[in-house]
Amino acid sequence: MTTVPSRPRAARFATFMFFGLNGFAMGMWVVHIPNIERATGISHSTLGALLLVLGGAAFAGMQVAGPLVDRLGHRRLVPAAGVLLGLAVCGPGFADSWWTLGLTLIGFGFGNGAIDVGMNSHAVVVERAYPRPIMAAFHAMWSIGGAIAAVIGAATLGAGVPTGVTLTGTGLLCVLLSVVSARFLMEPAAVPSPDVPSAAEPAPVAGRRTPGRLVWLLGLLALALMLSEGVANDWAALHMEKVLGTSASTAALAYGAFAVAMTTGRFLTDRVAAWAGPAAIVRYGAVLAAVGLTTAAAAPWVPVSLVGWALFGLGLSGGVPQLFTAAGNLDTRASGTLMARVVGLGYVGLLAGPALIGGLTRWMPLNVTFAVPVVLCLLAAVFAGVLTPKPEPVEQPVGS
Repeated sequence: MTTVPSRPRAARFATFMFFGLNGFAMGMWVVHIPNIERATGISHSTLGALLLVLGGAAFAGMQVAGPLVDRLGHRRLVPAAGVLLGLAVCGPGFADSWWTLGLTLIGFGFGNGAIDVGMNSHAVVVERAYPRPIMAAFHAMWSIGGAIAAVIGAATLGAGVPTGVTLTGTGLLCVLLSVVSARFLMEPAAVPSPDVPSAAEPAPVAGRRTPGRLVWLLGLLALALMLSEGVANDWAALHMEKVLGTSASTAALAYGAFAVAMTTGRFLTDRVAAWAGPAAIVRYGAVLAAVGLTTAAAAPWVPVSLVGWALFGLGLSGGVPQLFTAAGNLDTRASGTLMARVVGLGYVGLLAGPALIGGLTRWMPLNVTFAVPVVLCLLAAVFAGVLTPKPEPVEQPVGS
């Protein structure tokens, strides 16, 4: 067995920390949205518009952070983004109008986008020092951070702690841990070569094809898979309640089944990817996701539908981490820039999916609209071969 040096192990732990902090900060914001909406006196429609501002700022943060991480390095950019996120998450707790909330969400979104690209780019650097894939576990930590936020947020809300106090505590924690973790981060030049070739090496996707075309193909695959994920985030519970006629508490189990299966799958994906390869993870995972969502949409019984949502989450769990790893390895000199494009397109899908489904419900039943993510998952399965290495041409000796 290959022994991983202590520095990559420390960098891996620090990367886990940043993924968990990002999920925790986003989770604390989400659970306090109803309180913030009441405190600012805004309507649901105004809140929806401000959430689009948040998404747009996050996309901008991704595109700015990508080139900066290539220029400044991970040890500067990632902690700086963590500090910015920590300071910005405090703001919504003190907003008292639509425009003050909007201003705070611009900073919050920008910081979230910047750390998203920075920590994913650093995760690729750390993974290169390992003899096996480790990217999916980082994404699982993001989910764990969100789950911890849901528990702590529920407790503070139940205790009547003011939103500003809770979010300020969240921000200070992000700042503190970002500063402490900075010294453990790695730069590409510092990555040692493991004795066993890593599954995260550039070869699986770079081959003889141009990174320019590949990065857009990877981005479109990320858009398809993350659009499907966004549909589950916003419509799983509503599907159970409106289509199957369940209570609100039972309907919540649909998203719960999806989220638990996705988190579990991400902890398992790395080992499977080391054996089967990234293309197989995307291809068969997308097929499983399509089968799961079709089952959830067509099932007339709640238990069968819950199984479908769980299969949907399990199928989607491993694909996006493989795409991010591939993007970061296309060109190690511009890893952050390429990562920003793929993460940015995926984020567009995450935001667009729920809105697209909502628009389609004007003309067709909710469960029928799920045909859109099903088709996108099947297309992702078809084009998963972009992650398969192409054999180098063998030059024949002259006169043979």
